[in-house]
Amino acid sequence: MAIARPVRLCSLVARLLLAPRRGLTVRSPDEPLPVVRIPVALQRKLEQQQSRRRSLPGPVPVRPGPLLVSARRPELNQPARLTLGRWEIAPLASRGWKSRRARRDHFSIERAQQEAPAVQKPSSGDSFADLGLEPRVLHALREAAPEVVQPTTVQCNTIPPLLRGRHILCAAETGSGKTLSYLLPLLQRLMGQPSLDPLRIPMPRGLVLVPSRELAQQVRAVAQPLGRSLGLLVQDLEGGRGMRRIRLQLSKQPSADVLVATPGALWKALRSRFISLEQLSFLVLDEADTLLDESFLELVYYVLEKSNIAEGPADLEDPFNPKAQLVLVGATFPEGVGQLLNKVASADSVTTVTSSKLHCIMPHVKQTFLRLKGADKVTELVHILKHHDRAEKTGTSGTVLVFCNSSSTVNWLGYILDDHKIQHLRLQGQMPALMRAGIFQSFQKGSQDILLCTDIASRGLDSTGVELVVNYDFPPTLQDYIHRAGRVGRVGSEVPGTVISFVTHPWDVSLVQKIELAARRRRSLPGLPSSVKEPLPQQPDFDKSE
Repeated sequence: MAIARPVRLCSLVARLLLAPRRGLTVRSPDEPLPVVRIPVALQRKLEQQQSRRRSLPGPVPVRPGPLLVSARRPELNQPARLTLGRWEIAPLASRGWKSRRARRDHFSIERAQQEAPAVQKPSSGDSFADLGLEPRVLHALREAAPEVVQPTTVQCNTIPPLLRGRHILCAAETGSGKTLSYLLPLLQRLMGQPSLDPLRIPMPRGLVLVPSRELAQQVRAVAQPLGRSLGLLVQDLEGGRGMRRIRLQLSKQPSADVLVATPGALWKALRSRFISLEQLSFLVLDEADTLLDESFLELVYYVLEKSNIAEGPADLEDPFNPKAQLVLVGATFPEGVGQLLNKVASADSVTTVTSSKLHCIMPHVKQTFLRLKGADKVTELVHILKHHDRAEKTGTSGTVLVFCNSSSTVNWLGYILDDHKIQHLRLQGQMPALMRAGIFQSFQKGSQDILLCTDIASRGLDSTGVELVVNYDFPPTLQDYIHRAGRVGRVGSEVPGTVISFVTHPWDVSLVQKIELAARRRRSLPGLPSSVKEPLPQQPDFDKSE
């Protein structure tokens, strides 16, 4: 029985092999071949793929010389002498970065010049005396800031119209000297006006509104030495410590001539009638793009309602009926600022001052972009910080700012750096006011070389000693990237600036591609110049009778 089964199996296999196979018969040469029909949709798809391959941009011919963009793949480098046209297809190094296979890829936007664009050339010959400033103000400037010898381009364009009584909208790149451009005319105007004694509550004649306590402390530190030489008292008003602290700050005698305040603290003081703006002669909105954001917009409108804004220079001549001159400054155009100015002043009395490099990639700062996955970011950051620490021990180097998108990330990353024995400071918005006070000043003085922070440290704060900015979390908008990158390469910086950005998510790649395309074409970042024309949310008309 066991022998019969293999025999049957062999006979079955033999019959299958010897049987004629259906469909495999040999055809004669004259017989036509079978027709295979391809669907029309598939044909179109194949044609589109072939045309797309033919339209891909070829590599840019690279010649010896400095580079504008240097990539890991040399065929994607762009020489500094080459500028792509507006409609020319650019071979982006970040084109395929949304794929996982692009991890560990990188490219850099190299430095095209050494000095900041805002620095005046020595041959220009302009001085602060030529701008219309009085000798007493010039003497106070020499005593308070002897290192400031020549005005920047922004200061040359801003100070003269301010002295003529014009309302100013000043939009210029970060680190271009915008603070002195409004402080010097403010102090000169208050110096030439009589001080009306307040009856019951403080009535400042100059008000500088800033979005953060750290920036308020910095502006006060710049304005106090200037005011002291001119006999003017400068005081700051910060929130976060309760109404008792605000009342104590405002109860100091004599009352301040110039008040530097945050919107929340000033709003509480006005509502509680601890302060009045009836004698206000000069109102500055510093970092106006942040102040006109939704989080501050209602408070700013309330301050404008309580201020008597002049309609034109003629309204500023009566010293016994003071009206306020309005100044808005920022590194990006605030959204809807044109409509805001039209509500409080006539269009003929407003002068717009813009920089030629506004919303452009800073040409004097090297900017590197690394495509990483989230798990590799900590390792890369620790490697960068330890390499910077070794460089600092061997020679002179600046400090480091590490930006995160949330307060929880700042705290979590701080614990990791503690485990690696890397000393640092932390600054984020959820810290108590007492803990936040003085952290950035300690960083500026050099107590620590590394500061982990959120975007609270990216607006307006002076950081001439910062050499490296690391975007651990890529900023959510192009405006945030401009402000973060503006912490290096400022006027007066002693070290060259570098920005390193970790690119992780697909939405990060979209922003990086816009930045790279703007750099290759040497144009401004897309979407930012038109924001000045967009309207603000609807607000009721100002009622001066309140």
